[in-house]
Amino acid sequence: MKLIIKKHPVLFKYVFAVLLFCFALFLSGLLNKGLLKQYFPYSSAICLFIATWVLLKYDNKKLSSLGLNLKLKNLSYFSLGILIGVLAFLCAKYLRALCFGETFNLSSTFNYKNILYGFYTMLPMVAVEEFLFRGYLFKKTIEISSVIKANIIFSILFMLMHVFDSGVINSVPMIIFTVITIPIGHLLFATALLKSNTLIFPVGIHLGNNWATNHLITTSNDGNSFLYISNNATFETWSSFIIFIILWNSFFLLITFLIWKWNDFPFQNRFKKE
Repeated sequence: MKLIIKKHPVLFKYVFAVLLFCFALFLSGLLNKGLLKQYFPYSSAICLFIATWVLLKYDNKKLSSLGLNLKLKNLSYFSLGILIGVLAFLCAKYLRALCFGETFNLSSTFNYKNILYGFYTMLPMVAVEEFLFRGYLFKKTIEISSVIKANIIFSILFMLMHVFDSGVINSVPMIIFTVITIPIGHLLFATALLKSNTLIFPVGIHLGNNWATNHLITTSNDGNSFLYISNNATFETWSSFIIFIILWNSFFLLITFLIWKWNDFPFQNRFKKE
């Protein structure tokens, strides 16, 4: 075994990381039940955090190499990320409304408990995805290859995870939308990591975007969102659907570009190979 590790150290680290992450998810699945799942759904995120710490420790690195500490700088990135995620989704939805004649309406009632509780329940889910797709393995891939190759690999993996969701796999339009949109989402989150040098920033953007999707603007006036669309556009032709995809993803590419080119970025610190 020692000879194999010495001969293929990089391969061993990848295999070890994948197995450790799988064990962390398996263990969290055993723990995330009953009252714990209802009131504290953070077991998966905590287990992956510990697994990441073990992997970094094995590389003689600290959690700070991924910006995983509670410094004011990183906490500021978290708040900024939520704001960017929410505003980006709001602007993208408004652009869609202008192009396809949709109307925004203020919800008649507000279930503030559910709306705010969404942040609490979505945080562990987005944290898990960031640990898996923009965490240790993403950084390791950059170190041994390049940013471009790492983005290609992990955008595909990130997309496949969403494509095989039961709500997507049975719909051809949803598959097409997901195959195009999710890699761009990865690029946005990865750029946030590369620019800030902390995983907390993409967690914030991811959380803000997911929360806005469910609680800022929806198609139902049920009190679980601040705004709702009363005449949601349906794309009955492929041409209108393609135009929507192009507009939607072009906007998020613009947001990604602005993050990368923001010269006065707070606490600017370029991602470097260590």
